[in-house]
Amino acid sequence: MILGFDPGRDKCGIAIMDKNRQLHYHEVVGSAKITTTITTLNQKFDINLIVIGDQTTSKIWQQNLAEIISEKVPIIKIDERYSSLEARDRYWEMHPPQGFIRLVPPGMRIPPKPIDDIVAIILIERYLNLSQF
Repeated sequence: MILGFDPGRDKCGIAIMDKNRQLHYHEVVGSAKITTTITTLNQKFDINLIVIGDQTTSKIWQQNLAEIISEKVPIIKIDERYSSLEARDRYWEMHPPQGFIRLVPPGMRIPPKPIDDIVAIILIERYLNLSQF
């Protein structure tokens, strides 16, 4: 299983996906709860690869993730540019707008909740596209 990780100061996006692109889990987690959440996810899904965004706080989180899961699990940095814009569009694909929001042009719609977990999904997909699994 692949752990996608969108690092941040206050909150982080987490996603678990297999090599066949089946999504098993995604959530936005407060930074203070990352250790507990990832430990639990690793016990449930047996994570064997971590894909992390290369921008905000990634160096610090890379060290923390190695300690949480195992230094033997490879951690690969992925270019995170434009992933938030892509995640915004993906949010509306996953949760089609309802009511009057449908009348707002797609480029002007703002998701009603954080989308860091969707960024984590996109990071895994970018890795899989580069790896050509």
